[in-house]
Amino acid sequence: MRATAFAVVCVLVSAALHVLAGGVAVRPSALAGAVALTWAGAFLLGRRQRGMGVLLAACFAAQYGMHHLFTAGAETPPPASLDHAHGGSGLAMLLVHVAVAAMSSWWLERGDTTLATILRLAVTSLGVLWAGLLILAGAPVESRLPRRPQVEHGIDRLRRLLLGAGVRRRGPPTSVSVL
Repeated sequence: MRATAFAVVCVLVSAALHVLAGGVAVRPSALAGAVALTWAGAFLLGRRQRGMGVLLAACFAAQYGMHHLFTAGAETPPPASLDHAHGGSGLAMLLVHVAVAAMSSWWLERGDTTLATILRLAVTSLGVLWAGLLILAGAPVESRLPRRPQVEHGIDRLRRLLLGAGVRRRGPPTSVSVL
């Protein structure tokens, strides 16, 4: 569902910006193809949280691909003399797409991190919410007291004592320490 919403919004915004920058309107079949390709990429990448490098590469590939798809899928092909007049050609066009890809990937990474945090908080607070609802409903709720650790016997206790003595604290030497 996220991939579908992302693909539709991404393609429609890109097509609108393409036209606003002086490009020609795009045929509906080209828009449908762009939505399908963008959805496939978003679906494959959306299975888990991705880092900034993967998102930047995906956003640049989407920008570059949609630029060429929108140019090829124009309703009326622009004259050869006006080709790429809507954003410059060569290095200027490349820099515009790199800048938009960088902003898009940063926005996606921040949004993905925020969504993951919200979901983690929602899931962890569901247990507390459920216990509160049970208490309000008058259902008996067990209180869990911390249990005493089990006593280790024999070789396990000796191993833990020997290995525990070999572990040192990290930090500055005590002779240099301010505390």
